[in-house]
Amino acid sequence: MAKRALLSVSDKTGIVEFAKNLIDLGFEIVSTGGTKKALEEAGLSVIGVSEITGFPECLDGRVKTLHPKIHAGILAMRSNEEHMAQLLELNVDTIDVVAINLYPFKQTILKEGVTLETAIENIDIGGPTMIRAAAKNYQDVAVIVDPADYEKVVSEYKAEGCVSKETKFDLAYKVFEHTSSYDTLIAKYLREQIGKELFPKDLTLTFEKVQEMRYGENPHQAAVFYKETGACEGTLPAAKQLHGKELSYNNINDTNGALDLLKEFDEPTVVACKHANPCGVGTGKDIYEAYMHAYEGDPVSIFGGIIAANREIDAKTAEELNKIFIEIVIAPSFTKEAIDILTQKKNIRLLQLDNISKKPLKNDFDMKKVMGGLLIQQRDVELYDDENWTVVTKAQPTEKQIEDLKFAWKIVKHTKSNAITLAKDKMSIGVGPGQTNRVMALDVAIKYAGEKAEGAVMASDAFFPFPDCVEAAAKAGIKAIIQPGGSIRDSESIEACDKYGIAMVFVGMRHFKH
Repeated sequence: MAKRALLSVSDKTGIVEFAKNLIDLGFEIVSTGGTKKALEEAGLSVIGVSEITGFPECLDGRVKTLHPKIHAGILAMRSNEEHMAQLLELNVDTIDVVAINLYPFKQTILKEGVTLETAIENIDIGGPTMIRAAAKNYQDVAVIVDPADYEKVVSEYKAEGCVSKETKFDLAYKVFEHTSSYDTLIAKYLREQIGKELFPKDLTLTFEKVQEMRYGENPHQAAVFYKETGACEGTLPAAKQLHGKELSYNNINDTNGALDLLKEFDEPTVVACKHANPCGVGTGKDIYEAYMHAYEGDPVSIFGGIIAANREIDAKTAEELNKIFIEIVIAPSFTKEAIDILTQKKNIRLLQLDNISKKPLKNDFDMKKVMGGLLIQQRDVELYDDENWTVVTKAQPTEKQIEDLKFAWKIVKHTKSNAITLAKDKMSIGVGPGQTNRVMALDVAIKYAGEKAEGAVMASDAFFPFPDCVEAAAKAGIKAIIQPGGSIRDSESIEACDKYGIAMVFVGMRHFKH
């Protein structure tokens, strides 16, 4: 039997050159539709699938290759004498190379305004069937779904007269990765269209590799960064790096923490993070003032951290940023002068992220891998319900204190629990993250705030079951507290607040972050 290759690709990158090489190696080329036309326009001899099957393409091209003369030629095991005898009896030729990439379903659904009907028409049926068949029979068939593999297949044929079993096995593995991702995208799209349950019985997810990293959290851990399929607008994978070496595992994790918090604010805001915890947050009439407020809040902790801003970085702000060591600055844009100033530092990374303030969706998965399983929850996109805002003490917060309480509540929401945030004049002055209890967290926050704690407000991510936090806050001069409330012992903390003249607000919503 003559060697045959079946070529049918949506992405025609390199297909003409690949076909020419195969013809030079003695292959007959079988093809369909647009691929056949492209090869013939390049002057190549091509056998149409219909010539083999004796059956025309039909149903607007929905049925072309779904035929025994195609699939028997792919699936017949060459080492099985009965298989080969049946091919002779049925007048079926073997197919030795299958090069197919699928209808562009992903590209289709990412287009603005695409209809369900259009999306459905871009679900490939014959393509996945053929490449899965070829992958199943990998011992005898080289199957290619990635144009980058054309050269390897040709070079092995030229050198050895065949493709090695190891290479064919690797190509077969790629097929099932490819079809798995393809089907996952389809399932996700259809689930979203019909509003099916958020958490299906069997969940499949697909991500695309962005970069391999030198290491993970520690040098002995291998790591890689994947992105969700799609535009990822307003998220870190969509950022454009303007300067500096590639991001590390910890850089990405920390920057993501800064972005999460930044999205809580609409006014000009700067967030500084270290180890994914906020250590300085400030707002202002412009980004320079916001940065100065964030810096004034906690200059020691910002050293070596991540700076995220929701307005353009100008030269004045860049001059201030250059005064301390910062790993990353991420913003929607930078003036040319700011870039000239900041790029004087070789090790700083500058990231530009369009639509940086885009709010996350509630039904966007928040995932955490555990040994043997995966924890999934809805993203925490709420802050509190205005109807549940309740002042529970004799002392009433002033309008200014209410502004600061709301500001502090946004920060504590994105601080690792147990968490305490101190704020004054809409800037953080002390953050106590990740302690084993709230008294220890408050001690940390007060230590950084120092004398600025006098007259400040405090936010806690969980209720106070005992009055000890109130007593410590009073001693530091804190005048108002915001917390979820809901403890059976709320009366004790309320009584302590009344004793010290502190205003306390319950919001009825908890924001644990672990």
